[in-house]
Amino acid sequence: MDAEALLSAHYPPSSRTWRILVDHGHQVAQKALRAAAAVAHLSPDTEFIRQAALLHDIGIRFTDAPGLGCTGKYPYICHGYLGRELLEKEGFPRHALVCERHVGVGLSRRDIIRQGLPLPLRDMLPVTIEEQIVCYADKFFSKSGHGAAREKSVAEIARGLARHGADKAEKFLRWAALFGDA
Repeated sequence: MDAEALLSAHYPPSSRTWRILVDHGHQVAQKALRAAAAVAHLSPDTEFIRQAALLHDIGIRFTDAPGLGCTGKYPYICHGYLGRELLEKEGFPRHALVCERHVGVGLSRRDIIRQGLPLPLRDMLPVTIEEQIVCYADKFFSKSGHGAAREKSVAEIARGLARHGADKAEKFLRWAALFGDA
């Protein structure tokens, strides 16, 4: 699979949004591959991780995120499950699950109900080691549209996640220890 070609099928390569997605995807992929190396004993599929890291945000085109050049009708938090739907239609169900499960440190059905999120009522939690790695690596980089984003620190990410519950920060910190960033 050529992940950049798939992105190009849904975003004009000359667009600002395409550039943001590709730059962010490469940053996430590099971080994810370092995390995968730290758990080589678990035999993560590194080619899949690279592809999924490039594609994990493909659903942003359907969201209302003008700062990213997106004028869709859905709130930004919907980009994960919308990306899943898009990649399932493209015939990539495994990559599709990464899209849906990378938001935050994953969202449970209970989280969705408790927070009143405009999402399908189902668990959207990273299950496989590859899903966990991409979800983890994504937390280090924001998409700003203003060039390459700096890499956030583990402490900074944990503080941000703690606003959504201590369990979210704790999960991230467990990943940081597992993936060699603690």
